[in-house]
Amino acid sequence: MSYEHPQSPPPSSADQTRTLGMLAHLGGILAYFYAGWVAALVIWLVQREKASAAADEARVALNFQLTVLIALIVCAIVRSIPVIGFVGWLGFIAVSIVSLVLSVLAAVAVQRGGSYRYPFSLELVR
Repeated sequence: MSYEHPQSPPPSSADQTRTLGMLAHLGGILAYFYAGWVAALVIWLVQREKASAAADEARVALNFQLTVLIALIVCAIVRSIPVIGFVGWLGFIAVSIVSLVLSVLAAVAVQRGGSYRYPFSLELVR
């Protein structure tokens, strides 16, 4: 006796696009570890030839995460200065928290079928 599992329908293209867009934005959770840009870069490189919404969301997320990376590096440099190092430390924590919050908001917006634009971001990748 064999039991066959019913085949689930394959995920639609829109579902895959939303999921990839959401994952690109959720990569920002790793910004504290200087790795928030990795997920967005991988998704953008894979999807950019297809000209899909996932590629657009990954590009937006990549631009924001590169902006966050630059800010984190500046904060790390300021932290190493003896007199104002505390300011760099506070800036590092603030940038990390802002990246976390905005990344989660962007992921939720994309998962609901919308699009998200960050309030500030350098346009480094076009």
